Amino acid sequence: MNIAWELRGLLDSLAREEGVFGRVSPEAEGSVEEQIRGLVAEAERDWERYAVPGATGPNSLAEVDEALIEVDPKCAKDLMTYLAADGLVFPGRPRRDRAHARRAAVRVVELLGYGSAWHTNISDLSEQVRAWSSVTRHTFDGVVAGTGNGFTVVLLQVGED
Repeated sequence: MNIAWELRGLLDSLAREEGVFGRVSPEAEGSVEEQIRGLVAEAERDWERYAVPGATGPNSLAEVDEALIEVDPKCAKDLMTYLAADGLVFPGRPRRDRAHARRAAVRVVELLGYGSAWHTNISDLSEQVRAWSSVTRHTFDGVVAGTGNGFTVVLLQVGED
């Protein structure tokens, strides 16, 4: 089976809900920050009508890099599942089948393989805290990105209340 084709199908599945965006690229096409910034630009165009007038977010790769922390593959699976199945704006209201999202997230991590590197802007998703460093101009955003096996994958959720 073609890994790129399978990864694209999985990211399309994870990004099925409104406000969730996914991308798969060959690693040679740019850094994690470049891939995140490209997907952010797509999301901001698609969600422009929802943005708070005058709101700004990171405008450079260095600012995106500052927002990211490294996480392990288990955390990456949890974050991908959360971003695909739950909403950052209204937590506790499932947006889609969690089991399906979990299976897709687990497979993405498997395909990127041992030694993959994972990054996110989310530092805490506990029920009372929810904390992240913004990567978009939207009020709510969460991103998880991984590189491995020659590919970079990015899953992003944006939202407004």
